[in-house]
Amino acid sequence: QVQLVESGGGLVQPGGSLRLSCAASGSIFSIRTMGWYRQAPGKQRELVTTITNGGITNYADSVRGRFAISRDNTKNTVYLQMNSLKPEDTAVYYCYLRHRKFARDYDNWGQGTQVTVSS
Repeated sequence: QVQLVESGGGLVQPGGSLRLSCAASGSIFSIRTMGWYRQAPGKQRELVTTITNGGITNYADSVRGRFAISRDNTKNTVYLQMNSLKPEDTAVYYCYLRHRKFARDYDNWGQGTQVTVSS
């Protein structure tokens, strides 16, 4: 069983910054991808950003240039630095991990952390 523990959410004013962290533990074999998704009220969950084990990143157009994902493979931890935050970034942010075990990929999700951008 895999556990993902997120931290760093909160309330911030427009233009401000936040840093999210997600630490993975448990029965993790070969991590393929880690990342972040978000879900705003009344909307579907959407991709924010991902990073592969090799460091290849992918960003949603809405956050490219403002958000930065990074990863510490020694700690099985992924970070999301969010700058120039906008009210439309308000959402619950979910940590995501895909790992491979016996030639099969498994997806895991954190419990979510609230990010609210408001003056």
